[in-house]
Amino acid sequence: MPSTTRSPHAPLHADVRLLGELLGATLREQEGTELYETVEHVRALAKDARAGLVAREELTRALRALSVHDALTVARAFAHFLGLANIAEQHHRIRRRRDYLRAPDHGPQRGSLAESFPRLLKAGVSPEALRAAVESLHVELVITAHPTEVVRRTVRRTQRRIADFLSERDRADLTPGEREELTRALAAEVTTLWLTNEVRREAPTPFEEVKWGLVSFEQTLWDAVPRSLRAIDRALHDATGRGLPLDAAPLRFGTWIGGDRDGNPNVTPLVTGQAVMLARWMAADLYRQEIEALRDELSMHRANDDLRAAVGDAPEPYRALLKPVIARLLAMRERMTNLLELKADYTPDQNDYADANALAEPLRLCYRSLHETGAGRVADGRLLDILRRLPSLGLSLAPLDLRQEASRHTDALDAITRAAAVGSYAEWDESARQAFLHAELSGGSRVIADTVATKARFTPEVDDVLDTLRTAATLPRDALGAYVISMAAHPSDVLAVRALQEGAGLTPPLRVVPLFETVDDLQRAAEVVDALLSLPWYRERVGSTMEVMIGYSDSAKDGGRLAAAWELYAAQERLVAVAMQHDVRLTLFHGRGGSVGRGGGPTHLAIQSQPPGSINGTIRVTEQGEMVDAKFGLPAIADRTLEVYTTATLEASLLSSATVPDAWRSRMQTLADTSRAHFRDIVYETPEFIDYFRTATPEPELGRLRTGSRPARRRSGGGVNSLRAIPWVFAWTQTRLLLASWLGVGAALDEALAAGHATELRAMYEGWPFFRSTLDLIEMVVAKASPEITAIYDEALVPEPLRSIGVALREDLARTKRVLLQVTGHAHLLEENPVLRRSIDVRNPYVDPINLVQAEVLSRLREEGADPALFEAFLSTVNGVAAGMRNTG
Repeated sequence: MPSTTRSPHAPLHADVRLLGELLGATLREQEGTELYETVEHVRALAKDARAGLVAREELTRALRALSVHDALTVARAFAHFLGLANIAEQHHRIRRRRDYLRAPDHGPQRGSLAESFPRLLKAGVSPEALRAAVESLHVELVITAHPTEVVRRTVRRTQRRIADFLSERDRADLTPGEREELTRALAAEVTTLWLTNEVRREAPTPFEEVKWGLVSFEQTLWDAVPRSLRAIDRALHDATGRGLPLDAAPLRFGTWIGGDRDGNPNVTPLVTGQAVMLARWMAADLYRQEIEALRDELSMHRANDDLRAAVGDAPEPYRALLKPVIARLLAMRERMTNLLELKADYTPDQNDYADANALAEPLRLCYRSLHETGAGRVADGRLLDILRRLPSLGLSLAPLDLRQEASRHTDALDAITRAAAVGSYAEWDESARQAFLHAELSGGSRVIADTVATKARFTPEVDDVLDTLRTAATLPRDALGAYVISMAAHPSDVLAVRALQEGAGLTPPLRVVPLFETVDDLQRAAEVVDALLSLPWYRERVGSTMEVMIGYSDSAKDGGRLAAAWELYAAQERLVAVAMQHDVRLTLFHGRGGSVGRGGGPTHLAIQSQPPGSINGTIRVTEQGEMVDAKFGLPAIADRTLEVYTTATLEASLLSSATVPDAWRSRMQTLADTSRAHFRDIVYETPEFIDYFRTATPEPELGRLRTGSRPARRRSGGGVNSLRAIPWVFAWTQTRLLLASWLGVGAALDEALAAGHATELRAMYEGWPFFRSTLDLIEMVVAKASPEITAIYDEALVPEPLRSIGVALREDLARTKRVLLQVTGHAHLLEENPVLRRSIDVRNPYVDPINLVQAEVLSRLREEGADPALFEAFLSTVNGVAAGMRNTG
């Protein structure tokens, strides 16, 4: 970047200062000077407490002296400041990206197309190989409705307007009057934020979640996709002399919203049908708007012979050709509207465009004619963007995956075989199940199809499985993606879904994707896939490709983050080897969450640290909850997200990786085993741990959050096993112990260091991207943790006999910090990331008071019962802590 005496982060500091001043003015105006001064006093105490200038007890006493109303107002003030700081930081990312783009002589941004493509060529990748890799690239981002988005969409819209005004203020040609007007507009938005209830009154329905998922496409991705493809086209042309083919679709999307029924009884067959129809409604409307604008632009009269043959002697041939296209899209949109309003089943209509190719046909004709008549520049504008969208977004924007737990399919087949009097599928062993399914799939038996055809009713759970497949069979095939099987453990789990689809008339059937989630299932994943691909009749059906999903959340909850990271890495290696053995191209579907405890982390780092061969030009990744807005909420951020996915996937596919020494692998296995044993000893084998967890954290209260339609538990009762990974991580994030992301790491590294392996661990950190990225992410989590805050929760909420557990966990965290610094060689946490270190240090004094208020509110809630006002106060503190931590679950 250009050298300057001014800090590159000075504009960020100015934005944060301005927003803080506007928030302070709003507080004085809306709540009075006295309360504003209370907020300032608490802020000063919190800063002094962090700096060690006053005892933290003084801050605690000041907050406890406030009424519930005043304490909540103070917490809301800090929460809003943190939310505003987040907006400023996101905007600064955009500003810095534009700085890079404006100053190419000083080097392109790391991970950008301009930086990555030349580096790949310099590393020995031929232009032909680069072009082939880009043309065949398949990056698919799958949006899910996981309930980690605690911010209301109403609030998000206000936050986006604030971001837009900050962007406007960056203009160098603003007049003083215009700058003053923008400041007034910002003040109005900050006031709106303060006066808006940030807490959801009701949980969203699955259909409302579908709408939320589509907002990202309407507001940002619709334009980000063609922008990104234009950028790839330019970069590829600069690097190889040829651009991106017209029909290439390196970037695609999928969705689980409305199709993921694993543990969520609210996602019904009706919801699945509505999700597809709403997506087609939006796609039809977006294409209609674009083509209407295109028709307005194409006023020229010259046309090639093919276009003339289609429209005759029309004076404006392009407009004549596009008029019925617009009418069909409008009719398609209105038909979807009627079906949705009536809550009717989807029915095909010959006037609808059957698929993206049907809509592309007249557009391609326009494109060829414009190029052949000297108007290529016109063709390569809006028209090219529409043609680029079609392979990437299709007529549904994002094909809908279906997901259900393996045991539910077993129950459905058991009901069918019992009804047909051929036995109990649930009681058969694996070989008997495979034999039955083989007979069904090969046509030797029609037990499933005949029973499904009778539309016999069984239990509500079985009926839901069968009705879902019947509904899917009526939907447009291009609107559906994969059928994902949660908790897959045996070959028959995959064969069962294939057989049920064919029995329900779902043809061609959706590709079946087993999801391996627990550590034990990950260890058996390659064995299961090998057994499947060894069945000739199954291999014939899947052809030369197969997709396997690996789950980051449940594996980490099962064995801790370090053990899960290694088991995921090793499972991928084994799966890649099996796929190569069977000459099958494997796509790995990564079920990652936003937090480190659920597999999250920087995209480029995560992809680059995957095992060699696991990303062979194709990858699917979930984008969950709050991360959807974080990565796609603003246009420039969406552009950068798509760019990084593109370059990281290409680099992982094209660059060779050094062989990992066997000694390092052996050491890593020992670390994983030790870490998992320690994690499970505390979480699963310590009898009092569950009681401690439920008293020391807000886990019981989080179950009442109205953030999503899915229940927090797969089943009622039980311990950590029955708890979903999201509330498990969410609860520890709120108390800032972040235990889910580091527990077990300290024990494993400490044991290795004590045994004299410091030099080896240091070499692994320096020379193995996987090991380095894993420790760097854990280091980041440990830097964010605040054991002193956790101790306050223990004091306020935990019975005396259980407090020793909290003490031991905080000692474990201190040990983890110590050994991480020894292995990484850092003098202090985040030594190599000073920007993040400063961000955490600046945020801590603002998050601390919110935590203290939350601990007090939880104490009163548990003493006084379900007081609605107290619970509303608790929900506000949840939002505040999440804003401060930049994360929920």
